[in-house]
Amino acid sequence: MRRTPADLVFTGGPVHTTDAARTRATTVAVTGGRITAVGHDEVRELIGPRTEVVDLAGRLLLPGFQDAHVHPVTAGQELAQCDLTGAGDATATATIAAVRAYADANPERDWITGGGWSMDAFEGGAPTRQQLDTAVPDRPACLLNRDHHGAWANSRALELAGITARTPDPADGRIERDERGEPTGLLQEGAMDLVARHAPRSTAADRLAGLLRAQRLLHAYGITAWQDAIVGTYGSMDDVADAYLAADRDGSLTARVTGALWWDREHGSEQIPGLVARREALTGRNFRAGTVKIMQDGVAETGTAALLAPYLDACGCATANSGTSFVDPLDLRRYVTELDALGFQTHFHALGDRAVREALDAVEAARAANGRTDTRPHLAHLQVVHPDDIPRFRALGATANIQPLWAAHEPQMDELTIPFLGRERAALQYPFAALLRSGATVAAGSDWPVSSADPLHGIHTAVNRVVPGGDHGRAFLPEQRISLTDALAAYTAGSAYVNHLDDTGSIRAGALADLVVLDRDPYAAPPEEIAEARVLATYVGGRRVYGD
Repeated sequence: MRRTPADLVFTGGPVHTTDAARTRATTVAVTGGRITAVGHDEVRELIGPRTEVVDLAGRLLLPGFQDAHVHPVTAGQELAQCDLTGAGDATATATIAAVRAYADANPERDWITGGGWSMDAFEGGAPTRQQLDTAVPDRPACLLNRDHHGAWANSRALELAGITARTPDPADGRIERDERGEPTGLLQEGAMDLVARHAPRSTAADRLAGLLRAQRLLHAYGITAWQDAIVGTYGSMDDVADAYLAADRDGSLTARVTGALWWDREHGSEQIPGLVARREALTGRNFRAGTVKIMQDGVAETGTAALLAPYLDACGCATANSGTSFVDPLDLRRYVTELDALGFQTHFHALGDRAVREALDAVEAARAANGRTDTRPHLAHLQVVHPDDIPRFRALGATANIQPLWAAHEPQMDELTIPFLGRERAALQYPFAALLRSGATVAAGSDWPVSSADPLHGIHTAVNRVVPGGDHGRAFLPEQRISLTDALAAYTAGSAYVNHLDDTGSIRAGALADLVVLDRDPYAAPPEEIAEARVLATYVGGRRVYGD
């Protein structure tokens, strides 16, 4: 008996399933938003008179990409502000000129805000208020750097915030100062909020527009689901939950989104009942918030990533600084154990080897107290990982959440990171291959707007350890390259696992039809050409959300 015709059939392969039982096929059928058959010519029997047929014509069909660590609402809003992510040739002159051009084009704005400037564009990674004054002399300006752990303020903004030589550093941040003790205009970590609290706040309409602007771009990159790494109020970032709820209610949220509720590091266990209430309130059709995000340290370029041994100075000598653990490690174990017992996933920001160890210790404490539950904790960034801690990911069931675009030689790495880590410790950075060999589950994300949200660029870098367009004769720690298959799995099945989207991430019968069509098969070309591939179409639940 002939089976019921499918709604949608992709044929003419290749199809990369990421399913271990069958890695390749040529035809996929979809009915009611789910995949109903995967195979070859036999699946074509499901083509009926009303079936939409997509002829792949040799182009590759993949599971939809998922981003396990991203900030879309913030990124979408920044696209409408002073966006410096592509500021000329990343020199100080080009960056300042871009700020001036934006300010001149927007005379009605009381504040100039936005971000994306590169630290390597400025001497020592540190722009000054005087430089920003030349671009914006008449009103306050405050611009986040590319990694969003530092802000560049002009003199007017510092004046409005009352920041002077006598202003103490906040407990979780640092006001950079010149040789006279005067603020330079660079604010690190929690010090950013000293100025940001005076800037105009975003409106609900701004946040919704930012989300929808970002969603269009993410779908164009083949992304069908993501984990928003901060849902809550953090520094200058407003809570984005209302945007997700509004879009989910009116049907405009077409992606599947997991929200990571922000852990206020100035408070302790008393905030947990509120997180439980928020989890219940923020459960919708395409959006849910069953994760808690804990930022355990900062970033290496500013000396705030938490290290097991001190940073070096410009002469190669040990300093007194080994970075910052934002949450006391003993308290962290207790908090994570409580969250795990309540069924929360924990999502750690952990760059330095000390922060990684502290996060793993917290997961270990939770496992010892609660048993091996299905909370799927994950550690994001993992810039420096001590070799002793690599096997612990598999042993504890903690997922390694990697941001591949950072694992490459570029000025910020070569000028602002390696010299202050030292060669021996710098060789421990972004150990993707070592984690995979140890049996760890690996997911992938972009941390956009910190770096590009394009998964193909991330995959290219994970495979080559060179950014797209970079010098392939100068791979960054090439022994940590991973295969194209492993990189694709991290951006599909791995991130689906982290996002608790178990019926996505692979092309198999019964799975949701979250799919992406590329314009070519990257397996048929050299790895140096991976980033040349482009997304032609993106489907969520069998519905086309990007492409003609």
